[in-house]
Amino acid sequence: MWMMVLFDLPVVEKQDRKAATDFRNFLLDHGFSMVQFSIYIKLFSGKDACEKYYGLIKRNIPAAGKVDILTITDRQYSNIISYEGRKKSKKIQPEQLLLF
Repeated sequence: MWMMVLFDLPVVEKQDRKAATDFRNFLLDHGFSMVQFSIYIKLFSGKDACEKYYGLIKRNIPAAGKVDILTITDRQYSNIISYEGRKKSKKIQPEQLLLF
């Protein structure tokens, strides 16, 4: 499962900018990768593995702004088509998980 965290946080006031930066750093510290400035993504082994992150993210959301969490399957995510300018860009390749 892929978990996408999409957010629109205010950054006009100094304390809002700090809160937005702290939230982005929280996501990075927990293994999320930036897809776009306000879209972060992480690969999980399944829906159960995502469950603990819902509450963790909720506890770290800044007081103002909007945050959405979307989970999709690896198969659904594999259909993404990305462009940088007019050139197709490479897909994010997560680190391979080794299961015994």
